[in-house]
Amino acid sequence: MNTRTTLVIALATLGLGAAAGWSLGRPHAAATSHPTANPASAPAGQAGRKVLYWYDPMKPDVHFEQPGQSPFMEMPLQPRYADDGPAQAGVRIDPGLTQNTGVRLAKVERGTLTGGLDVTGSVVFNDRDVAIVQARTAGIVERVAPLAVGDTVAAGATLAEVRVPEWLAAQQEYLALRDDAELAAAAKSRLRQLGMSADAVARLERGGPPQAVVAIAAPRGGMVAELGVRQGMTLAPGQTLARINGLSTVWLEADVPE
Repeated sequence: MNTRTTLVIALATLGLGAAAGWSLGRPHAAATSHPTANPASAPAGQAGRKVLYWYDPMKPDVHFEQPGQSPFMEMPLQPRYADDGPAQAGVRIDPGLTQNTGVRLAKVERGTLTGGLDVTGSVVFNDRDVAIVQARTAGIVERVAPLAVGDTVAAGATLAEVRVPEWLAAQQEYLALRDDAELAAAAKSRLRQLGMSADAVARLERGGPPQAVVAIAAPRGGMVAELGVRQGMTLAPGQTLARINGLSTVWLEADVPE
């Protein structure tokens, strides 16, 4: 074997050795997408305790098989031990941190304060004592009582007077048919369906003249909390005219600290 052949074999042997060494030193691709352990940043599991998995406290629903750096928040993964008990939703505080910050837990119970307690509060309306006044049918507002939000009204006080052409035509029809019992009953039923009160229908039966203008009264006494009716406006069926809050009872909302 000459010198040139010996040199070629030596170079080939050196190349194979370098390739094998590079292959052995190269990190293998992970079989899973879990992060690789990083001794510099990953906390070590406590001796004698079995680790079920590793997790990021900010995304505890994602589990990892090995410790390492979290791919979500760039923080070390924490171990979940088998003797930690069942995982529960909520906030978990490290016992050491609890001791250092003086956190104390107590059961919430209903009772009576032994000493006096001064708190601030405000008197508000009773939300169960509210009356909503709405238009029963379409009409034109001819007159409105001189009221404003914040005024008090008595039960039965007139809020507005509304001209209702549909009611006037139905009343005239009833008067024209009242000699026929069957037709009169049908016309009377139509008056009720249009929204006329029982008192207005009874007054018409007693021979009263047809009423073109109807007075809308407050169903209860209290304070006018909302007033949405003005003279000359056209009303639609179901439109809110006013909201009246009763004053017989009120609520006291107090700000009591923990």
